Amino acid sequence: MDLIMQEIKRDTFLNEKEKLLGFIRSRVSTVEEAEDILQDVFYQFIAGFETIESIDRVTSWLYSVARNKIIDRYRRDAARPKRTDFELATVKDDDTPLTLQEILPDFDNTPESTLLKEAIWDEITDALAELPKEQRLIFIQNEMEEKSFREISDQTGLSINTLLSRKRYAILALRKRLQKFYDDVITD
Repeated sequence: MDLIMQEIKRDTFLNEKEKLLGFIRSRVSTVEEAEDILQDVFYQFIAGFETIESIDRVTSWLYSVARNKIIDRYRRDAARPKRTDFELATVKDDDTPLTLQEILPDFDNTPESTLLKEAIWDEITDALAELPKEQRLIFIQNEMEEKSFREISDQTGLSINTLLSRKRYAILALRKRLQKFYDDVITD
């Protein structure tokens, strides 16, 4: 049985390595960074193989882990704060879809910035939990899982305009909450 499991792990690695590396590489800035994330993904695959519900779901599991690792990398590597006004940060055009990236400040890698980043992500997590379910789901699917509005529309049967509207309300609520948080933290 162990030999079969080892063969499944090896075959999965060989079959998915290049596609997964391409997926990661298109989302990070260097090949080295992509290779580091790929290594982390396959380490987690080997370590958690028994927790995967079905062999049929291995590929989606690998991509899900890769997305999470990429998000973690962005959180960790975000650069220095350049703007402090979340309310004004995206006033450009009320009809354009908003993204999380547009409302987050940039950070450097000082210990203070690391603590602030962690606090902001905690605040975002809390704010997401308070959003109406429909807004929270579209936000997570589009921003965190990087699904297109077309994909989400096909899955849910909702119109793209409805999805855009829900995401916009989610971003506006997050922006308002982050502005209050930022004002409280930075101005104290």
